[in-house]
Amino acid sequence: MLKLYADGGYQGANFQAGLRTTCRQINLEIVKRSELRKFVVLPKRWIVERTIAWLNRCRRLAKDWECLNRRALAFLRWASVRRMLRKLCQKTT
Repeated sequence: MLKLYADGGYQGANFQAGLRTTCRQINLEIVKRSELRKFVVLPKRWIVERTIAWLNRCRRLAKDWECLNRRALAFLRWASVRRMLRKLCQKTT
């Protein structure tokens, strides 16, 4: 079973129902922010924030330019592939 970490914005019933119908093998885990007014390190929250930061480095994904969801998803996938290829082709010393 795969686990998907998501921000609190994805906790709605519509998203969860859509995820169940399209990806049955994925288990969704919502990682919420701290309710306190001070900084608290939350487990798994850094994974969500780091991934969003990596994807926003791509100029096309930094702003919401796409009119069609399938186009936005295609550019999101290209950014993910680009990130994975850079990690795989990285020279280690």
